[in-house]
Amino acid sequence: MPLLQKFEENVYTCPYPIHYAGCRFNARMTVLRLSDGNLALHSPCDISPALKEEIERLGQVSYVIAPGNYHYFHVAQCKAIFPSAQVYLSPGLEKKQPKLLELDARVLNDKDDSIDKDVQHIFLAGNRIINEIAFYHSPSKTLVLTDSIEYIGDDTPGTNWVLRMWWFIMRMWNKPKPAPEYQMGWICRNKQESRECMNRILGWDFEKVIIAHGDNITSNGRTVVRQAWSSVLE
Repeated sequence: MPLLQKFEENVYTCPYPIHYAGCRFNARMTVLRLSDGNLALHSPCDISPALKEEIERLGQVSYVIAPGNYHYFHVAQCKAIFPSAQVYLSPGLEKKQPKLLELDARVLNDKDDSIDKDVQHIFLAGNRIINEIAFYHSPSKTLVLTDSIEYIGDDTPGTNWVLRMWWFIMRMWNKPKPAPEYQMGWICRNKQESRECMNRILGWDFEKVIIAHGDNITSNGRTVVRQAWSSVLE
C-alpha cells in the first residue's frame, strides 16, 4: 500500500503516529506539487527510504516547511535527505528552535512572496502559546492547516484513552475546534488579531481542509472552519 495518499490533484498526504503529553494520535504531512512540477513538504514526517522513493516519483523537493511552532521535529532530517530544498519556518520558530537557522532556513512572513503562484499563505497570529501559517492551494481549493482546527472523534484512527479523555473534557470529541493550546492561549487575551487573520483566511475560496490531527474536512470547508472558530469570530 502506498505511503502517500492522494487527496486531490497535486495534493498528497501521509499520516504518521506521534506521542504528546501522554496522548497517542496521528499527525499528517502534506505534499503539494507546485506549478513548476516541484514539491513542497508541509509539516514533514520521518522520511523512510520507501517514502523518499514515493516522494521523488512525484517530483523534486524544492521546499520543506515547518508551518507552526509545534511542527518542526523532522525538518532537519528532511533537509538532510533533500539538501537542495529551501526550509521555511513559521514566525517565532527561529527563536524557539534557533538551531533550525543552521539549515539556511528562512522565516516566512505575510509580506514575503508566496512559494508558488498556486499557493497563498497567511500567518495566523494573536495567540500567546501557539501559531501557524495557513496555506491555500488554489487549483484544488484546499486549505492546509496544522493545529488551528483539530477534528478527532469516533472514526479517527490511532488515538488512546488519554487523548479521548482530554477531548471529552475539552468538548472536542467529534467536533472540529482549535487545538487546546489555542483555546488556552486566548484566555485573558484580546482575540482581535486572531479574528482578523482568520477572516482573511475565510476570504479564500476553499472547499476542503487538510488538518494535521484528525479527520480531514472534505466538503463545506469554509462553513466548518467558521463554525469551529465561532467563539473567536463573534
